[in-house]
Amino acid sequence: MPRRTATMLASTLMLIALLCAGVFIRVPYAEMSPGPTVNTLGEHDGEPVLQISGRKTYPADGHLNMTTVRVTSADYRMNLVEAVYGWLAHDNKVVPHDTLYPDGKTEEESTQENAEEFSQSQESAKVAALRELDVPVKSWVIVSTVVKDSPAHDKLHAGDVIKAVDGKAVKRPADVAELVTRHKPGEDVVFTIVPAEEQAAAEKAKRTPTRTQDVTITTTTSDDSGEKRAVVGISAGTDHTFPFTIDIKLADVGGPSAGLMFALGIYDKLTPGNLTGGTFVAGTGTIDDNGKVGPIGGIEMKTVGARAKGAEYFLTPADNCPAAAKDTPDGLTVVKIGTIDDALGALEDIRSGDTAGLPKCTAS
Repeated sequence: MPRRTATMLASTLMLIALLCAGVFIRVPYAEMSPGPTVNTLGEHDGEPVLQISGRKTYPADGHLNMTTVRVTSADYRMNLVEAVYGWLAHDNKVVPHDTLYPDGKTEEESTQENAEEFSQSQESAKVAALRELDVPVKSWVIVSTVVKDSPAHDKLHAGDVIKAVDGKAVKRPADVAELVTRHKPGEDVVFTIVPAEEQAAAEKAKRTPTRTQDVTITTTTSDDSGEKRAVVGISAGTDHTFPFTIDIKLADVGGPSAGLMFALGIYDKLTPGNLTGGTFVAGTGTIDDNGKVGPIGGIEMKTVGARAKGAEYFLTPADNCPAAAKDTPDGLTVVKIGTIDDALGALEDIRSGDTAGLPKCTAS
C-alpha cells in the first residue's frame, strides 16, 4: 500500500475513532436554543391566549410576543460531539449543567418549579396590568408551600391565609419571615390563619371569611448561609381576588419570564386602540405586583427567536441589556425596560413612529 494512502487511511480511522469516542463521552453541560414565540394578543393551539370575561374588552391587533428558550432536560447528559457542535453553532449556547439545574435538581423537580413560577407570573401580570388601569385588586398573604417533615407540616397548608403572626398583622409575604425570625430556634410562634377551605368557600359565596384559628408552631433552626435562625418550614406568597375573570391559556411553558408581555397583553385588551400600532413587538421579563420588571435567563436566545419570527423591537429588562446588546440580530432594536410604565412609554413612541428617544440597550 502506498505511503500516502496508508497515511490517509490511518487519519480517517483515527477521526472515526475520535467521533465514536465523542459520542460515548458524557460532559457536564446543557444546551440552550431559541424556543417558540407566542403572541399574547393572538391564539395558541386554536384558542385565545388571553381570555377576559365580565369586563368590556377591545380588539387588539398586532404583536406583543412573549419569547421562550429551549433547554436540554435536567436528566439528559450531552455527549462531547453535541457539546462541540453547540459551541460552534451561532444560535445555540452551551453552558455548565449546574447553571440551568443547580443543586442537582431532577427533571420532575425542575418542571414543578417552572410550573409554579409560571403560575405566579400570570397572577402578577394580572395585578400589574389592573393596577396600571386603577382597577382595584384585593390581595392577601398566604402559605405558598410547606416543607415536608418541617414543624409546620400538617399544621399549616398551602392556601391558608396568614392574617397575623404573634398577633401582629401581616401585610406582605416578607412580614412573615421577619416576625418568625425574631424568635430563637425552639421557641413557639403563633399564626392566625383563615384555613384554605374557609377562604375558598368565602370566595365562592362572595363573602368575607368568618372563621379564623390560631396555630402554635415550635420553630427549628435553619443553617442557610451558615446563619442559624428560627424557621417553621413554609414559604409565604400572595393571592388575589379580581373583579372579573382573566384566564391565560398557554400550555407547555414554564418559568416567570413571560410576566411583562402578559401584563401588556391584558392592558391592551382592556383599553381602546392598539398598543403597538401594528408594529411587531416582542419581549421578555418577570414582573411583580407593582409593575417592576426583572431579569431573565437566555436573553441572547430570545432575541434570535423573536427576530426570526419577525419582531422589529424587543422589550428587554434593564439588567439583561448588556448581554442583549452584544449580539443583537440585524433589524431588531432592543429597548431597555425597568417597569410596566417604561414599556407603555416605549410602545407609545413605537406606535407614533417617534423612536429617536427610545432607551436602547447598550453593551456597556
